Amino acid sequence: MREGIHPKVKEIAVKCLCGNTFQTLSVRDSISVEVCSMCHPFFTGQKRVVDTAGRVERFINRAGKAGGAASYGQKVKPKKG
Repeated sequence: MREGIHPKVKEIAVKCLCGNTFQTLSVRDSISVEVCSMCHPFFTGQKRVVDTAGRVERFINRAGKAGGAASYGQKVKPKKG
């Protein structure tokens, strides 16, 4: 391998939103994650409520501001005949 073309790998601390930290190797200076093995429902066996209802409303608001999406928030009427 040629020298001087590969990034330097260093040991860093990964920080999760739950407060858990762990060490890993990376070329980055720091890593922040939203979900780790200590708080992920698959590993903990607990269910966690995730707010998905607000996503649709945010999309409708964004699409409405774009101008061409007036029908996103409206119900479609079935055609007769």
